[in-house]
Amino acid sequence: MRAATRKLPRSGKELILSTREFASDDTLRSWWCVWSTLGLLVAALAGTLVRLPFPATLAFSVLAGLLTVRLFVLFHDHQHRAILHRSRFAAALMWCVGLHLLSPSSVWRSSHDHHHKHNSRLGGAHIGSFPVMTKAQYLRSSRRDRFRYLLARHPLTILFGYFTVFLSGMCVQPFLREPREHFDGLVAILLHATVAVLVTSFLGWQVFLFTVFLPQFLASALGSYLFYAQHNFPTVTFHSRGGWAYEIAAMESSSFLRTGPLMAWFTGNIGYHHVHHLNARIPFYRLPEAKEAIPELWRPKTTSLRPMEVVRCLRLKVWDGDAKRMVGLAECRTRRAG
Repeated sequence: MRAATRKLPRSGKELILSTREFASDDTLRSWWCVWSTLGLLVAALAGTLVRLPFPATLAFSVLAGLLTVRLFVLFHDHQHRAILHRSRFAAALMWCVGLHLLSPSSVWRSSHDHHHKHNSRLGGAHIGSFPVMTKAQYLRSSRRDRFRYLLARHPLTILFGYFTVFLSGMCVQPFLREPREHFDGLVAILLHATVAVLVTSFLGWQVFLFTVFLPQFLASALGSYLFYAQHNFPTVTFHSRGGWAYEIAAMESSSFLRTGPLMAWFTGNIGYHHVHHLNARIPFYRLPEAKEAIPELWRPKTTSLRPMEVVRCLRLKVWDGDAKRMVGLAECRTRRAG
């Protein structure tokens, strides 16, 4: 049962400190999650290799994609030192997993750490997150800058996240910018290219499609959208540098993504994003427990995977500082015409 609500809600450092008791790793449970997920993923991929009717092969391929999303959350938690951070074997294993997910550890740590430290802060570099312009910035920007900005946030960019967000954004570009620091980006590119050539050459394009490409494509698309929607939803709030605070960004700029139990399992409770941003050291399996125990986390800003809610999120383009909300392009054009 929930504890009695406090008369004075906690905020600031006090609220962050209230989450510390949940930021503890259960080593056996974490390893069980890792090995069971890897085992199920291998089984699903093996299912795509068996000669079955097309619907069954497709189902195994989709299942492998969903399990890849769960594997990504495990990798994500390890990079945050939320699980298995004392294990050298886990570090080596997750380094390999990062290559498989097109999320090399060196790139993920630098970009994602920046995202957590600057979540929803206007005026800075949007490293590790989708860019956000204010309406004023958008209206005075050049056509070229608008095109680049809208392309980065376009639904097709999210859908084809395997190529845009992960292969290009997480591997190619970081390696070209800093080859020595992000050498694992090149390793990931070569690994995926080698697997594609070998599987297609020796096992055929159908095996490549259902066993290699489709699971990765689906996982990347879903992962890209999850990351987008958890910081780009109708009630999100963005702040200038002067009005920004870490705990406010967690509570007002990170959503609680409502899903059923099955999708919560496949997505590793990543929907509890406001809790995660308040304390990234909480293991994914303890996020619901933390939300239930802390009254200040009971009424988060929410979104969901319902089709119309997805459409609403994807239509959001710029931050209207006057209205204090994200708006679509239609409102920008209306203002400019006026």
